[in-house]
Amino acid sequence: MLKKFPLAVIGILFFIFGFVTWLNSTLVPFLKIACELNNFESYFVTFMFYIAYFVFAMPSARVIDRIGYRRSISVGLGIMAAGAALFVPAALTRYYMFFLSGLFLMGTGLALLQTAANPYAAVLGSPQTAARRIGIMGICNKVAGILAPLVLGSLTLKDVDAVSARIGNPALPAAEKAGILDDLALQSLVPYLCIVAALAILALFVRVVSLPDIERQGDPEQGAGLSADKREKDSVFRHGGLWGGVLALFFYVGAEVVSVDSLVNYAVSLQVSAYSAKMFPALSMVAFLIGYLIGIAGIPRWFSQRTALVLSSVGCLVVLTAALSVSGLASVYILAWLGLTNAMIWPAVWGIALEGLGKNTSSGSSLLVMAIVGGALIPLLFGHLVDLGGYQRAYLLLYPCYAVILAYALWGNPKKRYLWGPRIKGEKEVQRIKI
Repeated sequence: MLKKFPLAVIGILFFIFGFVTWLNSTLVPFLKIACELNNFESYFVTFMFYIAYFVFAMPSARVIDRIGYRRSISVGLGIMAAGAALFVPAALTRYYMFFLSGLFLMGTGLALLQTAANPYAAVLGSPQTAARRIGIMGICNKVAGILAPLVLGSLTLKDVDAVSARIGNPALPAAEKAGILDDLALQSLVPYLCIVAALAILALFVRVVSLPDIERQGDPEQGAGLSADKREKDSVFRHGGLWGGVLALFFYVGAEVVSVDSLVNYAVSLQVSAYSAKMFPALSMVAFLIGYLIGIAGIPRWFSQRTALVLSSVGCLVVLTAALSVSGLASVYILAWLGLTNAMIWPAVWGIALEGLGKNTSSGSSLLVMAIVGGALIPLLFGHLVDLGGYQRAYLLLYPCYAVILAYALWGNPKKRYLWGPRIKGEKEVQRIKI
């Protein structure tokens, strides 16, 4: 019972993560029209949001060590509220840098929250079922992800097709065009004001609830009493499975963001209205939800979290190949189902990478959060490839992403000093994966 309440609080936080994160799937096409951007420029939405994870992940670990998990969560929510508040001047001025600054602040707050929240789900229970607990958190995340594009899309994309048609008229005076786009930008004002209020209320709630500290959980022999030699051996830099997990998460987050946030624009390029296309990110989130449910039911009853990672990465390659083998709207529908095979990659990597870290859990978590920078860089490259050769060619970028994840699932060993290097003296060999 004592562990259920903290996990319930973390579940609420994961809902917030999902809602705020997957708003970007609607924000990308919305700002592309409102701020008159090309594909490459529009993906600076995801770049600014996710680059904050890289910049502030390690500082987040220090903040957590200094002020504790509960206060860190509250501070993170406050930073996110400040970022959402920047959408007020952004909507009033239609200045793209204001929007990007708000997204950067929201990403900063999320970096702190993710660094604090994922270890809770991983540590509050058996290491062998960590992926299942993080999968439950993922359900909260993806339920929010289903709602986010539908809610924001209903408010911001309802007039975007008519606006696109009107501003596409070369005879339209510049002043009238600017007025139309200003009115469109104002449609983002109300939803983000609601987000500010919700985040502020949740920050106050977290301040008054009791959450346990996990910084010092692990082997009691770990810590200041160890000799210098043992502390060096226990360093986070000697956990090969962690570094392999960092690499795998970098490519996974980039692939996940592309697979969801590109769907609206891809559908629009196939002559689907933007308002109707908002259903595709929601469909992808439904697929994620199904994948999480399968993982929660199956781990560890039917398969291990490492086996889940193997099956998921192979499934992603199969679905991607199927999507690129057809054309038209069928390709969009198939790509949306990448959510099913993507679902268990995040929780499985976290469960494997944090195994055995003990007192280094918060540092390891911050390194994994830094890997979220893949969501900044890979979608930006994807947008550039779209401008050069269209969506079908750009989606080829996902093949190497999933190949790296598959390599980590098959050969990344959490007991090794480096990712594929020699194991530390005295450690047992890791059993082979049984699929």
